[in-house]
Amino acid sequence: MVALTGRIRFFTRYSSPMMPISLPFFRGAAGALLLGLAASCGSNDSPDPTPPVVVPPVVTGPSQVALWLTTADKSTLFYKSTLSLNFKDPVGQNPTIDVDTTQTFQTIDGFGYTLTGGSAQLLNQMSAPTRAALLTELFATTDNNIGTSYLRVSIGASDLDATVFTYDDAAQPDPTLAQFSLAPDKVNLIPVLKEILAINPTIKILGSPWTAPNWMKTNNNSKGGSLKPEYYAVYAQYLVKYLQAMQAEGIRVDAVTLQNEPLNPDNNPSMVMTATEQATFIGNHVGPAFRAAGITTKIIVYDHNLDRTDYPMTVLQDPKASQYVDGSAFHLYAGNISGMSTVHNAFPDKNVYFTEQWVGGPGNFADDLNWHVNNLIIGATRNWSRNVLEWNLAADQNYGPHTPGGCSTCLGAVTIVGNAVTRNTAYYTVAHAAKFVRPGSVRIGTTLPANLSNVAFKNPEGKKVLVVLNTGPSVQTFDIRYRGKVVTSQLGSGAVGTYIW
Repeated sequence: MVALTGRIRFFTRYSSPMMPISLPFFRGAAGALLLGLAASCGSNDSPDPTPPVVVPPVVTGPSQVALWLTTADKSTLFYKSTLSLNFKDPVGQNPTIDVDTTQTFQTIDGFGYTLTGGSAQLLNQMSAPTRAALLTELFATTDNNIGTSYLRVSIGASDLDATVFTYDDAAQPDPTLAQFSLAPDKVNLIPVLKEILAINPTIKILGSPWTAPNWMKTNNNSKGGSLKPEYYAVYAQYLVKYLQAMQAEGIRVDAVTLQNEPLNPDNNPSMVMTATEQATFIGNHVGPAFRAAGITTKIIVYDHNLDRTDYPMTVLQDPKASQYVDGSAFHLYAGNISGMSTVHNAFPDKNVYFTEQWVGGPGNFADDLNWHVNNLIIGATRNWSRNVLEWNLAADQNYGPHTPGGCSTCLGAVTIVGNAVTRNTAYYTVAHAAKFVRPGSVRIGTTLPANLSNVAFKNPEGKKVLVVLNTGPSVQTFDIRYRGKVVTSQLGSGAVGTYIW
């Protein structure tokens, strides 16, 4: 590890995935940068012990289209190309991505991660200047920062907290919630959230509980069990108190799901909630409680895998529950991303969201980049999702902190060891969208040539943003056609390019 001080900027970021946050090194020799011809190879997310030699790229002139590039072999990592890319009359027969702003789809809320309690703990343990620099890089919308625009947090502990807790861990039933307190989150999560909100006050926050307090559950345990019917009304008030307490801290929670992975009893913590139970809980308790308290936080159902699209549709078919529900949330540990369109098409007046996907450590950068960009950044948004959230924002070198029985191989978007930071796959997948597809962007139409997975948006500034992944085995030359003109580009196998004009 090279330990240097001072913040040095060369051309544009990003580069070596591991470095002290005070010094961004920059990667990408001119040849790789111009064409992105890196072959897909099986590298992992291990740190680079020394930064590469920086070769200043040759600037080739003004460019109508900006290109930010990441290659499968990590020789180029979210690097702004200096290649001149300009629209011209079509020539030749290259595969063509047609971009059509007259076709419009869903509005985008943002791209980001889950700020777990463990993530917040690691961030809070960094030195204040180092943490501030990293949070600025992650959340600021200016300069060379990636502009993360959406966060999920756990309501109580998730499995990536150091310990299991809720906000009312009374030894005996506490139906008046007299012992309710956000104290466990005031140590790490809330202070870090406040720092993030100071950087990006408009970031959207989604809250998800992993379990109700043990005394509300059928098995009196943090793992598994179900919510006792006699505590439905109390648990609804627990969620009201959570939202009001967070608001009192200056943190507005934009939306909540009512149970993370409600069909998974094996995590720690976890709680089972069937579709009919969730419909009853919302229709008879949570919805009326939110309305009575004047809470405008959105209610989102399900928050589990795409192999069970019947679950959210069961809730949405219930007229009593549906009146309170904004939409449905999904993970992709099972099923197919097209299931989001299945639910959207059945209930087009309800939104769909993508709220979690992990990268398993130690990871394979080329394979993970390909899968996550293809299925999430491109796949989820092409199937109507208003957001894309990768799982854990930060973990240490041992994939911690986590609860006993919690995920022991979840690779963070960044790995934090003291003040040293490694940027991993999910950092780059989110960066390729979040920096340019700002909240309020609208997905627009594109064609899908073979091996050129893609999605496009028109952002609030009126700029077009096209994310392209070469899923083929070799270098691909292609055209981007807009209003009858084309710009020609190339991507190596497994390379991701974000084009902005």
